[in-house]
Order: sequence, then C-alpha cells, then structure tokens
Amino acid sequence: MEGLPITPWTVFLYALLTAVATGLGALPFLFTRGITPRHLGLANAAAAGLMVAASFGLIYEGVNYSLGRTLVGVGLGLLFILLAHRYLEGREVNLGDLKGLDARKALMMVGIMTLHSFAEGVGVGVAFGVFISLAIAVHNIPEGLAISLVLVPRGVSVLGAAFWSVFSSLPQPLMAVPAYLFVETFQPFLPVGLGLAAGAMIWMAAAELLPDALKEAEAEGVATVLTLSVALMVAFQILIGG
Repeated sequence: MEGLPITPWTVFLYALLTAVATGLGALPFLFTRGITPRHLGLANAAAAGLMVAASFGLIYEGVNYSLGRTLVGVGLGLLFILLAHRYLEGREVNLGDLKGLDARKALMMVGIMTLHSFAEGVGVGVAFGVFISLAIAVHNIPEGLAISLVLVPRGVSVLGAAFWSVFSSLPQPLMAVPAYLFVETFQPFLPVGLGLAAGAMIWMAAAELLPDALKEAEAEGVATVLTLSVALMVAFQILIGG
C-alpha cells in the first residue's frame, strides 16, 4: 500500500474491515456444545475482564490527547449508562429470540459496544494508516468475543452473535471518513468519546456481568477467569500496539 493515494473510499473500506473483524469473535462458539449455568457464569466473568481491560486501554489512549476531556468522557459514559439502565429496568425488552432480563442485558451489551465503536471510528479517521486500521481490526476480535460471551450462553446462535458483533462496529466506517476529512474538527472530541465508552463499559462489567457471574459460578472460578481475561487482553493490546 506504500505510495498509493489515500482517498475517503480507502478509509471507508479499511474501517469496514475493522467492523467485519468483530464478527470473528463468535467463531470459538462453533466448537462448544452444551452450556451449563456454571459456564454462563464463567463466560460473564471473561466478558467482564475483556471489557475492563479494553476500558483502561481506551482511557490510556484518551489521556494521550487530553486528561481533562477523557475524564469528562468517563463521567458522561457513567451518566449515560445509568440513565439507560433506569430506562430499560422493568420494561419489556426483546432482542431477537431473547426476552426479559436476558434481552435487557444483551441490548445493553450491544449498545455499549456500539457506543464504543463511534470513538474507535473517529480514531481510525484521525490517525488513519494501514497498520492502525489492521491493529484495530485485530483488537476488535476479542471485543466480538466479549459480546458473544454474553449472547451465545443466553441462547443466541453463533451466526446471530457474529451479526450483532459486526453491527456493534458499524459506526467505525461511518465515523472514520468524516473524521479523516475533518481531522481538526473531530480530534478534540476523540478523548471525550474514548472516556465515554470506557465509563459505560466499566459500569456494565461491575454492575451486570460480575454479579451474574457470581450467581452461577463459584467465586474462585470467577476471580480466576476475570484475572486471566484482563491479563490476556492487556497483553494483546500491547502486542498489537493498541
């Protein structure tokens, strides 16, 4: 790709690649069989660990632009998720074949990761490069896994989980092109967006996923899976330069 002109169409295609890569996170579930309640608990713990590690990666990236705007974003993310949680609580929610509490948790998970993708899309556009796009594409795979860890044990098919994973990343190509064309306009908002996504993800992990994990699996197993998933995600982010 060296020497080839970069056009908005090129930026869109690479950002679309990052979105499609998210669906690969559902592939491990092609090799699973029956999912027991304990497995559901451990899956929630793994999803929580991946989200917490990803959140601190977002905060670290945001601080490189502006500490103050990143912290404002975290506060806005916390406010957003609290309002969304109170709005959905007690309401009849459906997501595909999921209903009730499972649908609400799945909807919040997909919604938060979609929100997160707006910030990543701006990041692709502001600092566009082939390596950056590929790194984000690889980074999106464990994020798709986190979504699938919540959806598949609750009855969503592997194909359905892959669809919702890709859906959650569609803001990336949509935001990358305008961010690329108007870098000066979008760059000040990037740390706010990164912080906002991080705040919402941390809340989701602590308030929804971990309590559910501890209901279905023993504390020792939950803590072990949580620790390993955080460590692996952090190592993964460092290895890909995230």
